[in-house]
Amino acid sequence: MNILLLLVIAVTVGAVVFGVMTLVTGGDPGLRPAEPDTRARPLPSDRPLAEGDVGRVTFDTAWRGYRMDQIDQTLRRLAYDIGYKSELIEVLEAEINALRDGRLEDAETLARTRAAALGPRLATEPQPQIELVTAVPPEVAVEEPEEPDHETDAVTPAERAKSAGASESVS
Repeated sequence: MNILLLLVIAVTVGAVVFGVMTLVTGGDPGLRPAEPDTRARPLPSDRPLAEGDVGRVTFDTAWRGYRMDQIDQTLRRLAYDIGYKSELIEVLEAEINALRDGRLEDAETLARTRAAALGPRLATEPQPQIELVTAVPPEVAVEEPEEPDHETDAVTPAERAKSAGASESVS
């Protein structure tokens, strides 16, 4: 029981000494404003987000963690981009349903609206046509490089041509 009483007295004396020292030295200055360490990498603002963009985001550290304004800005941007892509998916699904139901005019209207929403650059660019190639003409066929007999025998075609030219000049 005496040990507990001595411990309470010691803590009380320590608190009083701390209070007196705080009053004498001018008080507790509190936490200083956090200075950014300028290592932050924000989300790109000039294009829609990709999956890898979120993994590359970093924030400046502060005294008590990360900079709250940077995190708030990132969360707002992520929420906007998720909402935008959700609406785009809904438009694409409506376009597919219109095509399945045979409503070609509705599907064309949805496609134009979607292209306009994606931006002027994407709406005016012609869509690339994909052609399937079934056979490669013989003049386009790529010659397979020879396998070297030993790893020190690996010689590039440029080195072969160079050495052939050198051997012709010697003879």
